[in-house]
Parts: sequence; C-alpha cells; structure tokens
Amino acid sequence: MATLTLIRGADLLAAPWKNGGGVTREVAAFPPNAGLNDFVWRVSIADVAQAGPFSRFAGIDRTLVLLSGAGMVLDEMDVLKAVKSHSLTQVLDTARFDGEAHIDARLTDGATRDFNLMVRRDAAQGEVDVWHGQWQQSTQRTLSADVALLFCASGSVTVAPGDLEPLSLDAGDTLRIDMSNALPCTLEGAGAVLAISIRYTQR
Repeated sequence: MATLTLIRGADLLAAPWKNGGGVTREVAAFPPNAGLNDFVWRVSIADVAQAGPFSRFAGIDRTLVLLSGAGMVLDEMDVLKAVKSHSLTQVLDTARFDGEAHIDARLTDGATRDFNLMVRRDAAQGEVDVWHGQWQQSTQRTLSADVALLFCASGSVTVAPGDLEPLSLDAGDTLRIDMSNALPCTLEGAGAVLAISIRYTQR
C-alpha cells in the first residue's frame, strides 16, 4: 500500500552548498537525515546567484531542471577547456551529468532557481519527467517506482493517488509516494509537474 508524505515548499530550510557557492533547500532524501556524502538519493531546490563551479559528488548521477530565471550554461571542464556544455535557456529545460564532473556555471542574465535530483548510481536509478498540462478535466498517469515524488513546478495541481484522498499542490510543494509500483494518479488543475521516479538496485 502506498505511503504519502506532503512536503510544503514554504517549510523547506536553506543551507549552503557543499562548496559554499550557493544555497540549497532539501526536499527529501534517503536514508532519512543522510548527509551530503552518504545519501542514496536526494531531491533539492538550489538558488544560483552567480557564475562559478558546482559542488562535485563522486558516484552520483545528477539531473537539473531550470525552474526560474533567464537560464544558464553548464560547462563540463577538462583542465581549463570545456569538453561539453548543457544549455538551459527555457524554464523546465533539463540537464543530466555525472556528479564527479567539473561543472562550471555561466548565468545568462541574473540568478536562477533549479530543481536537483541526485542518485547514487551503484544503489539506485532515478528519472525526471516533465508533465505539462492544463488539466481542466481529470488526467490519469501511472507511476511505477519504489519511490515517486511529484513536484509542482508552477501553478497548482490536485493529485489523487490511486483511491486515496486528493491532495492539493501549489508551486514548490511536493508529494512523496513510497511503494508506488503501478500506482495510477489522477491530476486536475493548471501548471507543470516534475515526476521523479526512483528505483533501488540494491536492497
């Protein structure tokens, strides 16, 4: 049976990045109370106020989604040369990269806010899907994962997982669903939702 946890964006606490170059707000992590060096997965919101390097996380697969701001370019550096670049020019653009990569961020025009999924690749796999919609009528999606998180990136959405009571999400809110294999979810409202699916490869 699915277990639901509603996480309000207004309740998230700000903390410095691992390298001190910005501010992060942890949405959820596993195991509970895990630090930045021992999580299996972590979901967070980051404010990037200036250009500079990202924190590095060995053994971690990262997915980043632009939530607000004019965008940025993430350069993967080898010594002093960029070998690959990820351009996030529109809200909800997505970049995927290795946590151990040397990433240098260039802001397009001022600060950005970003959604981050980090997963330890030898213990789990994670995916982020962007659900755009004007759900004036009920729309059903199916979640298949050990843990799913539905993050309301904009607008407001009502989510009814399976036959459970509907819950309302405003921008910045997250619904965490544990044991969500093949769980149908009905959505209503107008906005954008990031659907995060996490599957454990080690038990």
